[in-house]
Amino acid sequence: MDTLLEGYRRFRAEVWPAERARYEALARWGQNPETMVIACADSRVDPQTVFGAVPGEIFVARNIGGLVPPYQPDQHYHGTSAAIEFGVRVLKVKRLVVLGHGQCGAVRAMRYGAPPEARDFVATWVEVARPAFAVEGGDENSQLAAMEAAVVRLSLANLMGFPWVKERVESGELKLLGFRFDIHTGELEEVDADGVRPVR
Repeated sequence: MDTLLEGYRRFRAEVWPAERARYEALARWGQNPETMVIACADSRVDPQTVFGAVPGEIFVARNIGGLVPPYQPDQHYHGTSAAIEFGVRVLKVKRLVVLGHGQCGAVRAMRYGAPPEARDFVATWVEVARPAFAVEGGDENSQLAAMEAAVVRLSLANLMGFPWVKERVESGELKLLGFRFDIHTGELEEVDADGVRPVR
């Protein structure tokens, strides 16, 4: 707790004075981000840091693996789908980004099974990405990297199953983008149906 409060005190002393006008404008006018990012909850991969964004610039939803589940409106709890609905239909973002990353624990859970102490929810949640599980060829690291990219592709495909996402993509009002961030090198790769390419 002390570390968190020390961080807050640094924020108030060093960041707040320079950013006060931005926060006051966001409080007065509300948020109007042009980009939504769906990312993993991994503490090493902060979308705001990776994309050099400032407060109010990106609307972020994070979960285990940065997964987008299939469109399934029912009476169950759908936190990620609710965030997508809000970002696309209420905020009307222009870009929807799926951000995967290297050394992803969720992908390891897909490959090797969830840890014994994470079987109540994690084991079932990663099943969302089952179509991305099968990757062949190469060593273990290259297979895991290929799975990380496959999960991004699967999430992009699942987004197109949301009718109001598909409608806005097809009208040109919304662009879907996929990326994979390598924690070890700090490099970003673009992921799409054609493959994986470094961002220069």
